[in-house]
Order: sequence, then structure tokens, then C-alpha cells
Amino acid sequence: MSNQVPEDGSLLPLMEEFYTIQGEGYHTGKAAYFIRLGGCDIGCHWCDVKESWDANLHPLTSADTIIEHAKLHPAKTVVVTGGEPLLYNLDYLTKKLKEEGIQTFIETSGAYPLSGFWDWICLSPKKFKGPRPDVLNAAGELKVIVFNKSDFQWAEEHAQFVSKNCKLYLQPEWSKAAEMTPDIIEYVKENPKWEISLQTHKYLNIP
Repeated sequence: MSNQVPEDGSLLPLMEEFYTIQGEGYHTGKAAYFIRLGGCDIGCHWCDVKESWDANLHPLTSADTIIEHAKLHPAKTVVVTGGEPLLYNLDYLTKKLKEEGIQTFIETSGAYPLSGFWDWICLSPKKFKGPRPDVLNAAGELKVIVFNKSDFQWAEEHAQFVSKNCKLYLQPEWSKAAEMTPDIIEYVKENPKWEISLQTHKYLNIP
């Protein structure tokens, strides 16, 4: 993580921002403005945005500038992702977005303390650095990436700690999708509290 990021969250290491369609999880198919912050020390070997890991590679950008960009688009929904966005204080960014009538969603591993004001929290925990209880309790969606068969048990272990209203998703890791999707289908048929999430943006070839 960059030491230069101010604690008040007024500047954030912005890797990229773009308007697109949410491809996975509960909000699949909805238009949204994505804000991808740099910085992550989780180190998933199958991460598809490894260039996000080093926060120092991404320019510190005014949160006010990010908000102005988000306001330019028809969909009043922002998804904050990473990297690991909870490395930073997101109170300022999300408070100002909500003042503009923009819904705030986050995608996080849950490994760091929860900050920000959120309409939706997607928790995608990683074995390399497990989620904190405060994020587990707040999650509206638990999305577990299935890379191998041991991930089903790992998913169940975390499902015990989210709220009873939390949506539960199993999502095949993209490079293993052909191998793991049949197992996920059978698992969900046997355990219907879970649903399947697919990375539809990859099938549709959109960012």
C-alpha cells in the first residue's frame, strides 16, 4: 500500500474507472460505473488484475474528481473494487457519492476494516487472508470463487458467519470454469441455499 494516501480518503490510488455492465454476482446485468483502486496484498495466483497489486503504480486521484466522473453517466450506481479497496478510508468517497444520489456497491475480500457507506457489500473472501467479522456481518452477498473441490467446504465455513439474508454465490474461477462448473451445478442442486454466479462480462466480451 502506498504511504502517501491520506487517512481521510480525499485522495485514492486510482487504477482505472469505466462505465460498463456488472458481470457477476447479485447485480449481474446492471449498468454501473466501476472505480478500481490500486493496492492489494492478498496475492491470489489466479487474480485477473495483478497489475492492481502495487498501489504506487497508480496515481493518487482526488475523490472529488472521481465523483465528478461518476456523475457523467446515466446509471446512478458505482462499484468500488480493486485491488483491495478497504485498504483505504472510503467514508469521504461514498458519503459524497450518496449525496449525489448515487448508489454505492463494494467488492472486497473483507481482509481489512470496513469503511464507507454502502448500499451493497459483495464479500469475496480469499484463503490467503481471511475476512474480518465486521465485513462478514455486513455483507449482502457472499461470493466464493471455486478453483478446486476443497473450496466448497471453505464456502460453507464462511456461510455460517454471514447474516441470514446474505445471498450465497459460487462462482467458477475463469481458467477452471470448464472443469469446475459441472461440480458447482451438482453442488447447488444438492445445496439450494447457494446460487451460481458466472462472469458474464467475459462471455459477452465487455470490460
